[in-house]
Amino acid sequence: MAKVNLKRIKSSEIEFKDRLVAIKRVTKVAKGGRTFSFAAIVVVGDENGIVGYGLGKAKEVTSAIAKGIDDAKKNLVEVPVINNTIPHEQTGKFSGAEVFIKPAAPGTGVIAGGAMRAVLESVGVSNVLAKSKGSSNPHSVVKATVDALTKERDAKTIAELRGVDLNTVFNG
Repeated sequence: MAKVNLKRIKSSEIEFKDRLVAIKRVTKVAKGGRTFSFAAIVVVGDENGIVGYGLGKAKEVTSAIAKGIDDAKKNLVEVPVINNTIPHEQTGKFSGAEVFIKPAAPGTGVIAGGAMRAVLESVGVSNVLAKSKGSSNPHSVVKATVDALTKERDAKTIAELRGVDLNTVFNG
């Protein structure tokens, strides 16, 4: 399989919208008693083909979300979005979570749940069919969805990889 060249994007140049996927309270039990802190997973995107996810942990909810946003801006990837949908079907896997995404006709909307919906809307896909299989852990589902999106390739990229004209990709 050909290696896809992922271009890293500078987060200072683009206006991002952030979405909180999940937040949980974690407890550390020590000799002196229980210590509570929060872990937040956040997805950021420009709704035009760029998306990233991050994890933030802190003693307060707002600090955990802010750390998650900063971490997400460090892990940005570019995804091909054509006519508000993805170019082709794709599966993604991370740990116990497996996701399946499929392009949809205009007007379909985002048919996806929870963590997948946040990632797909952040990347700018507005017509897609998606299914999450296996683990429903939000961290794993987000990572599996980003894995599936990074495997997506548009016709122009395929033509460049093969070293042929764009019309040759479609006509044979």
